[in-house]
Order: sequence, then structure tokens, then C-alpha cells
Amino acid sequence: MLHFIQFLGIILIVLGVLFFIAPLLLDKLPSLEKIPWIILYVYRTDGFIFATSPILIIVSLVSLLLWLLRWLGKI
Repeated sequence: MLHFIQFLGIILIVLGVLFFIAPLLLDKLPSLEKIPWIILYVYRTDGFIFATSPILIIVSLVSLLLWLLRWLGKI
């Protein structure tokens, strides 16, 4: 049985892979830009496409902060 942190790690890895593939999908499906910016942020300029997920970044930072506080013995 997987612990919660291991399960969360697997989910974040899968989301990371999906968001890595997102720019390739955006090139084929421009309608993906209509997704709310908090879920998928897309930046396009001169043939360069950058896509990221603000939610994924926030979850990663909170996870890192919780790990750091546990490591320091504050939680």
C-alpha cells in the first residue's frame, strides 16, 4: 500500500509529464488556450510556446515547504 506522500509524488510526476506534453498539444489544438489560466498558462511568441500550470507550481511549493518544516522538526 502506497503512503499518501508517495501517491502525491506519483500524481505530480504524471501531471508534470502531461504539462510537458501540453505545448505540443497546443500547437495542434489552439482551443486549449481557452482553459482557465490558473489551470494552464500559455505564452506564445514568434513560434515559441511555453505552457505551465500555476496550480502545479503552488502544490509543489506547498509540498516542499511542508517537507522542509518536517525536516526542521517544526511540525
